Amino acid sequence: MADLPAPPSSARRAWQRYRARWLLGVLLTCGAALQVTGWLPLDPVDRLDTFLAGLRMRLERPELDPRVVIVDIDERSLAAVGRFPWSRDVMARLVMRLTREYQVAALGFDVAFPEADDSSGYRVLQRLARDQLKDVPRFAEQVARLEPQMDYDGLLARAMAGRPVVLGYATSGVQSKGVLPSPAFTVDSLNGRALAAWRAPGYEANIARLQAAAQGAGIFSVVPDADGVLRSVPLLQRIGDGYYPALPLATVAVALQARAIAPLWEGAVAGQSAAQRASGGLDAIALFHPGGRLRIPVGEGLTTTVQFRGPGGPAGGAFRYVSAVDVLQGAVPPDVLRGAIVLVGTTAAGLNDLRATPVSPVYPGVEVHANVIRSILDGSFKIRPDYAVAAELLQVLLAGLLLAVALAMLAPAWSVLLALAGAATIAAGNFYLYHAHDTVLDMAMALLLVLALSIVNLAWGYFFEVRRGRALVSRFGEYVAPELVAEMAENPDRYSMEGESRELTVLFVDVRGFTTISESLPPRELREYINRYLTAMSAAIRDSHRGTLDKYIGDAVMAFWGAPVPFADHAYRAVATALLMQSSAARLDAQYRARGWPPLAIGIGINTGAMHVGDMGSAIRRAYTVMGDAVNLGARLEGLTKIYGVGICVGAATCAAAPGFAWRELDLVRVKGKQAPVAIFEPAGAAAELGEAERAELAQWHAALALVRAQRWQEAQALVAALQARVPTRTLYALYAARIERYLQQPPGDHWDGVTAFDTK
Repeated sequence: MADLPAPPSSARRAWQRYRARWLLGVLLTCGAALQVTGWLPLDPVDRLDTFLAGLRMRLERPELDPRVVIVDIDERSLAAVGRFPWSRDVMARLVMRLTREYQVAALGFDVAFPEADDSSGYRVLQRLARDQLKDVPRFAEQVARLEPQMDYDGLLARAMAGRPVVLGYATSGVQSKGVLPSPAFTVDSLNGRALAAWRAPGYEANIARLQAAAQGAGIFSVVPDADGVLRSVPLLQRIGDGYYPALPLATVAVALQARAIAPLWEGAVAGQSAAQRASGGLDAIALFHPGGRLRIPVGEGLTTTVQFRGPGGPAGGAFRYVSAVDVLQGAVPPDVLRGAIVLVGTTAAGLNDLRATPVSPVYPGVEVHANVIRSILDGSFKIRPDYAVAAELLQVLLAGLLLAVALAMLAPAWSVLLALAGAATIAAGNFYLYHAHDTVLDMAMALLLVLALSIVNLAWGYFFEVRRGRALVSRFGEYVAPELVAEMAENPDRYSMEGESRELTVLFVDVRGFTTISESLPPRELREYINRYLTAMSAAIRDSHRGTLDKYIGDAVMAFWGAPVPFADHAYRAVATALLMQSSAARLDAQYRARGWPPLAIGIGINTGAMHVGDMGSAIRRAYTVMGDAVNLGARLEGLTKIYGVGICVGAATCAAAPGFAWRELDLVRVKGKQAPVAIFEPAGAAAELGEAERAELAQWHAALALVRAQRWQEAQALVAALQARVPTRTLYALYAARIERYLQQPPGDHWDGVTAFDTK
């Protein structure tokens, strides 16, 4: 057989030059394809898709729909009529205005009437006529004559009778209250078919006489997603053996004079979509009315994705809002309301009907229903089609493979332009399908792939230069946060490695019982144990509060604040870091325990004072570090945490320099190597975040400490005992209880200065 011809030299050179980047691009594309098809689920990508879906919805410009009007119980209405809920005579006037004078097509209430309205006092008069005043001539007769004016529920029922009024009600997981309307259909009417739907154990419906007068009722309860954002609503919910419509569906049914709401099974089982299978094989629900049939597609649990139009509210532009007080006064132009579907709801903040949605964190709940009504009337629903995964896979493969080849061969400027063009094409196509064809496709993975490919190719070209620069930053960043190195590099003349005296704050952190831990773990696990701990502590020091990481001393860490870059609030930063370190240690402890490792507990000592700082050491090795008595005291304070049973022990100078925290004074101590006593404290947390119970405990403790120092042992003992009963786990209280008991038996004498001396480190 003849030899195959050799490939062109240009192709061979291109392969040799770009093959590594091409192969890396193909690997990235394969990873993206696995994510899109569900073989490699990534929660951050799903979250980004959720964000982009909300952004895509916000980009649609709302158009005012005159068919749906919201009568708003707004702040102006509350000021004019009074606080909500209003008495039923007011609601009766509102119904009469809307149905008789304005002749609306349907009136839906995004409020419920689960209890009788006794605000008129008529029931009191009835009780008097039956009991205390039954012998008063003609009193009972006069009371009976007042019923048409004072029976507010009757007024509202008569106002609704024969009118297109739909009442709202809520589902409940606790109790059942009021009277349910007739269901749209029942389990028996499904002829044995299984229909998945949201199930509610209970409900809070309307009183019987109002429900009997209304033409319909709908559920206004909605359930947000796990992140607290409302994106979809159930169109039907199951209560008992009945399926009951949501308020938007019930209101449209009344407006169109529909005779039935029923499920539709149109497709064969073999050809059902994922949404159909999730809904028990259901294709859609249908609204049968004199003009024909409205087909409403549904998703899992008989839900529909809400198509939010605009940011919501009176200024949102999607729906016209009219104030309820203007309706009551007849001040609304008739053409605004005549023939419209009207929803009565509220935007007043105090009435708690504002929802977090993809387009606004404070979206009126009543406008959620208005959007669903509009979708039902238009037959326009945003749908994720059955071919969505295939379309997204094709999008990823085309973008990934084309860019993987092209970006490697282009100059940096052209590669950036091509990547931007690719991302713009993906985003524009996605928005076009969404806006013009109501088709919902994900695009986060495709955009991330474009970004990853462009970053990889740009980084490759500058690899050696960046690597050299990164090594330089890394060398200084071993003990100083990288952003501080960058700040120092911008003004090098302001900083010096020469030794100087400066007021700084130093921190020491140590693992409790590390000797026991090291004896109980194999070397490899011990290394991982200590490395993860040191990494978390170092990140809290450097990255969170811009401290200088001085050194590791076995399992101990030493850090300081205020040098080389000076901070006026160095004490505050150190205390905030200590609290963060304790929080990080608690998370690590839970992880360690889950792996069967010994528990992790740390003690932290902090002190503020004059220290020598600079580049110190020998000709062989030097380090930027601090020295001085204030540093030594910080180390001693760390050792005291074990004695007082606290996580953090702080000197008086640090306490005075960090006023943003609430402090618990621990003691007056004389540590080894110092003659002057030092007050020591524990931070209880940020002062602004402290609860009333914690403040009361602190005040009670400081009162007990004052009694101890005044040698009023009996009173101090009672107060400390109360604190022990309140917080039995606090070692500090047990320590002082034992100390008081000892002093009761052997009083220290009149010359006692209240200082506790320690002879060891």
